[in-house]
Amino acid sequence: MTELVQRLHLEADVGYHAFALQESDDGDLPVPFPDDYEQGVFMNGFPGRLDFYSGGHTHTATVIVEVWDEQPPAQDISAWDEQAEAEFESVSGEVAVWSGSSGRTEELFALGSPGPWRVRAYCAGRAEAAALSEGEGVGEGLETYLVQFWAAKP
Repeated sequence: MTELVQRLHLEADVGYHAFALQESDDGDLPVPFPDDYEQGVFMNGFPGRLDFYSGGHTHTATVIVEVWDEQPPAQDISAWDEQAEAEFESVSGEVAVWSGSSGRTEELFALGSPGPWRVRAYCAGRAEAAALSEGEGVGEGLETYLVQFWAAKP
């Protein structure tokens, strides 16, 4: 039976439409954030790094991170604006939120172990975040991400 191991609510400071989930210590990564960041790609995977393209230019997004003991059931896609899957190789098992404007934030979570992971991400509120960026400027919590990790099977 598939079980949820942990669930965390984090905040991501989005700058220039970008934020990432990346190894806490980026010193050994071949391509640390924001190098090779690709505008317009919802989720783009690199070794030890997942880049996200937000609907809004500058705001604070809500990021719900879940770690599962195996592949979780799929979400109802109609409730989300975007969905993608990727691989994630963790050297340390510790992942931090990285901002497109200010670098590594204090938001950190532990996967439980290093190694290969599968990731599925969903996002809602993209149009609202975009409209806010075009109008008032900066907002908080309009865009929500659900990012699910589970250990990759060999």
